[in-house]
Formats: sequence, structure tokens, C-alpha cells
Amino acid sequence: MAFYHKLGQIPRYKHTTFYKEDGKSLYREELFSTEGFSNIYSNKYHLDMPTKTLSIKNLSPLSDDDWVDAPLIHLHFFTDMIKSSGDFFTSRNLFMKNQHIRISTAHPDKNPDYFFKNSYHHEYIFIHYGTGIFWSEFGKFNFKPGDQIIIPRGIIFQLMFDNFQNNKILVVESDTQFDIPRHYRNEYGQLQEDAPYCERDIILPEYFLPFDEKGEFRLLIKAGNNLYEYLMPHHPYDLIGWDGYVYPWAFNIKDYNPKVGKLHLPPPVHLFLTTKHFVLCNFCPRLFDFHPNAIPAPYFHSNVDSAEVLYYIEGDFMSRKGIREGSITLHPLGIPHGPQPGKTEASIGALKTDEYAVMIDTFDPLLVTNNVKKSMDNDYYKSWLE
Repeated sequence: MAFYHKLGQIPRYKHTTFYKEDGKSLYREELFSTEGFSNIYSNKYHLDMPTKTLSIKNLSPLSDDDWVDAPLIHLHFFTDMIKSSGDFFTSRNLFMKNQHIRISTAHPDKNPDYFFKNSYHHEYIFIHYGTGIFWSEFGKFNFKPGDQIIIPRGIIFQLMFDNFQNNKILVVESDTQFDIPRHYRNEYGQLQEDAPYCERDIILPEYFLPFDEKGEFRLLIKAGNNLYEYLMPHHPYDLIGWDGYVYPWAFNIKDYNPKVGKLHLPPPVHLFLTTKHFVLCNFCPRLFDFHPNAIPAPYFHSNVDSAEVLYYIEGDFMSRKGIREGSITLHPLGIPHGPQPGKTEASIGALKTDEYAVMIDTFDPLLVTNNVKKSMDNDYYKSWLE
């Protein structure tokens, strides 16, 4: 995260005695660090030792169901056609992946009776539909449609929905951390005046009293495609306090301030987050270009170095036909794409666009699963024919 935060009680100095109210028992300090000891970190203070485990069970590994002979074509598919019953984790359906990223959607129709940790991937969860509470060992906050929740790997958390009617999330897993773009921040880490969002827009965890409970608490840990059940003898949300730069947070897409220009600006102006292997952008309603002869629709282009994924949220999608809420388009490396017939001409003279979408540009090719094959528009690649 771009700035320091703290909640609860912490000692004056790190790595010193920090006694409970009885004056004899110690709170247990845990350093939660990244890139060894060389990057951002947080210090957590537990009621109990975080290493205590009653038992460990190997569960059945997850299956990706790859579309092995998928052709190199532009793809449009409808994620709402693929639904599974379950909670925020067990209802996930994988659509695209490579060695650095996994892109899924889910339609949760229940809440978990366990705790969850992704050990190998950082998670970005976009709330398309639904409201509820995000719980974690670092604190909690309410979520609503449009919220983008960032969970660094190794954090124990849950998404608890208020009801089970029409919930929908987009999940992006990354093997490197989600960062606020460096050029958005000054040398002190503060978001600059020309950044499309600022610290006031960030949704931070709120403190709750630690759960001082003993018993048997199920923790599911995802490690790649492997899944493990840890049985813990104490409640995982047992932090009396913490401070640092590593913690979950959220940002609502409707708080993103888009930039406009005299002529069409390329997608990097919509940048929200970066990783080492892909970027994530927010497309929001904005005024169109103000040159008298401007063409607002995007020009044709080839993704020589990146695959472009667009998840369509709501609105009138100016450059695409046949798009629905929850549609995904994938324009792979190596072949050009752009507006469909008539869309360029129709955009001339338009004053603004009214659309929300999340874009993911990966720096490596994406593989697709059979979920794409089952839900795709088979004639999408022909949609550029007159």
C-alpha cells in the first residue's frame, strides 16, 4: 500500500516485551514482510501464537479444465452463463490464466463457515453485485457494488454477503503484488495532484476487538492449485493491534477520476494498479476529445506485447456491439483489433461516454479454459465484417 496505517494497540518499540493485562503473558508479535525483509511490511500482535495448528489435511486439488486446442482468435464470452453454487471462494469459475495471473468470476449464494488464505497469489476482487462485510485479521469494512478489494497474499479473510440474491464478483489473482503506479506518487509516496485518485478515496480496514476464542477453527489455504485445511485451536482474528504498509484495502471504481484530452488518449491514462506482469485499468464515464475533428472511438491497434481483457460492468459500450453486463472480451497478442463497423462513424461528434469496465493487460499470452468455450459468442471474430 502507498501509505502507513495502524489499528488497535501496539507497543512503543518493535520487538520488545508487550504484556497482556495480567502483566505476565505476552502478546505474540509477527512480522508480515514482503520480498524477504527488503520491501513493505506490517507488524501484527496476536493474542496467541499464529503458528499453532491442531491438524493439516490435503484436500482435492483444483482443476483448471484448460481449453487445450483453443484457436488464436478474438473472443467474447458471457460470464453469467457459467455459475456454480458456493461462497466467495468455492463458487469461482476460472476463465483465463498464465503463469502470473488467474481471472475468474463467481456468483456467491452462501457465506463460508471457514476462514480463507491465498498463500501464493495476491487477490483483486471486484464487487459487481452484492453488499456485505469484508472481514480479515487486519480489520473489516463494508463493501458494495463497484468496490475493488485488494488482499495481499498470506492474509486470512472472508467475504460475508448480506443476502444471496444476484451476487457477482470478478477475481484476479497475481503472483506479484498490486501496486499503486509509481508515477502517481511523489518521492514520499503521497499521491500526486494529477493522480486519478487520492488517499481520501481509499477504504481502509476498521478495528474490531480481537476474538479471544478457543476451539477448532477451519482455515482453507490455497497454494497454487493445491488446497489445504488447517484446523486452528484459536480464532484467526485475534490481533490486538498492527501497523505498517501491508494490509487489505478497497477503492470504488466510481471514485476514479478519468482524464480527457484534445485527441484520443491511449488506455494507460485509465491505469489503476500495476503488477510486474500485468496492469489493471478503470474505464469510467468521461467527456470525449475536444478537437473539432476528433474521432472518440479507439483507433485500430495491435497488442504486440500484451493481451487485452475487458470486463464490462455497466453502461453503453461505445466501440463494441453485442456487449452485456458481465461480458468479457479477450484480444490476444499478435492480431489487430478495434471498433466494429459503424462504431467509428457513430462516435464522431459525441460529447461523452457512459460506461464502466475493468481492463487487464497482460505482458504474456493468456490461456483459456473450457468455461470460455462454453460461454463464447462463436461469431465474434466475424463481427468486423461489413
